[in-house]
Amino acid sequence: MKTWFKYTLSCVATGMLLLYVTGILAQDSVGFYTVSGVVKDQKTGKKLECVNISVPGTNIGTVTNKDGKFVLKLKKSLSANVIEISHIGYLNCRRALEGKNELVTFKLIPCSVLLNEVIVGSQEAKNIVAAAMDRIGMNYAGKNTMLTAFYRETTQKERRYIHISEAVIHAFKTPYTENTYNDRVQVYKGRKLLSQKANDTLAVKLMGGPTLAVYGDVVKNPDLLLDKNTLSLFTYEMGEPTIIDDRPQYVIYFAPLAKLPYPLYYGVFYIDKENLAFTRAEFSLDMTNRAEVTKVILKKKPLGLRFKPITLSFLVTYKQREGKSYLNYIRNELRFKCDWKRKLFSTHYSIVSEMVVTESQEQNVTAIPYKVSFKRGQVLSDKVTDFFDKDFWGGYNIIEPTESLESAVKKLKKQYN
Repeated sequence: MKTWFKYTLSCVATGMLLLYVTGILAQDSVGFYTVSGVVKDQKTGKKLECVNISVPGTNIGTVTNKDGKFVLKLKKSLSANVIEISHIGYLNCRRALEGKNELVTFKLIPCSVLLNEVIVGSQEAKNIVAAAMDRIGMNYAGKNTMLTAFYRETTQKERRYIHISEAVIHAFKTPYTENTYNDRVQVYKGRKLLSQKANDTLAVKLMGGPTLAVYGDVVKNPDLLLDKNTLSLFTYEMGEPTIIDDRPQYVIYFAPLAKLPYPLYYGVFYIDKENLAFTRAEFSLDMTNRAEVTKVILKKKPLGLRFKPITLSFLVTYKQREGKSYLNYIRNELRFKCDWKRKLFSTHYSIVSEMVVTESQEQNVTAIPYKVSFKRGQVLSDKVTDFFDKDFWGGYNIIEPTESLESAVKKLKKQYN
C-alpha cells in the first residue's frame, strides 16, 4: 500500500520538484471575435474566480481569473448566439451574442438549495460516494477524446514572480472505463519567462506540469481518491447542499480516518444529486508527516538546503454536456519554504499550475504517439520559447492573466533588455 500510494502521489503532485543552484493545426486571430469582461456577485460586488464561461451546445469555453476577468475567442463561422456563465452556489446566467467584439459585466445571483431528503451520518455519505464511483462508467466519456487546453504554471519567491510558463496542449484521453496508461499530453505551442536576477540563484523546476491533464483527473485516476479499496481509510460527512450549473449537489467532506505511515488527502466532493456524477473535488495533502510528504514532492536539491512543504492542494471540476461529464478545469498549488543551514531566515515559494479545457473532440480522434508526448520527467520551461510575441496565442482561448501577473511579465521582460 505504501509503495502504491507514493507512486500515485508522485504522479498527481504535478510531477516533482527539482531544486538546484544556477550560475494540431494552428489557429490565428483572423475570423474570430472576442467577448471579454468580468463576473461579479450581484449582492456584494465581489469579483468571482474560476467561473465557467461557455457556449451552450458546443465544447468551447474558459474560466475567469483571480480578478474575475475572462476573454473568450469565438470563430465567426460558429454562429454562436449566446454564452452561459456558471459557478458553484449561483444561478446560471445567459447573454445573447452580437457576433462582434464585446466588453460585458455579469452579475451572478447567489442561490441556496435544499435537498428533498435529509441525510445525516458518515455511513450515508460514504454510501453516496461509493454509488458515485459505481456510476463513473455511465456518467463520463465512453469514447476516446482529444482535449485542447490552456496550461499555465507560475513560481513566486515571496510575493515576486520568478518564473512563468504557458502552453496550449492537446490531451488524449481514453474512455473513463479504462485507466490512464494510454492517456497522453502533447505541447502544441508554449512560452516562458524566467527571472534573470543574480539573487535568484535557487532554480525551482516543476516536472511533468502539463501531465496534470492526465494525473490530476481525479475521476479518471481512481488510485488517487476514488478507489473502493481505500474507502475505509477515510471518514465522510455530509455538508450543506449547493448548486452547480443549476443542478443540486451533495456536498461530502472527507478526511483520513487514522494516521498512517504515508500521507493522505482531505477535502470535499460535490456530487450531482440526480445522476451521482462527481462535479467538483477540492482536496489537500495532510502535512502531519512532512518528512514523508517531502520524499514524494522533492526529486533533487543541493547539499545544505532545507526544504519544508507547507501546503499541496487541488481543485478539479467537470462540466456536463449531453448527459455526460467532461474534465473542465484543474488547479494545483504547492507552497513550501527553503533555507540554507547556518542561515537565520527562510524563503517562501509557491507554485501554481492550472489548466482549463477550451475545446474537445470525440470524432476521428487519433492517439498521441508516446514519442512526441510530454513526459512526467520533463520540465515545460525547458521545452518552450521565450515570451515576446504579444499575438502569440492567435485564436486560442487562454486564462486571462491577472493584473499582478501582467505586471510581473513586464518586469521580467525588462530583465532581458
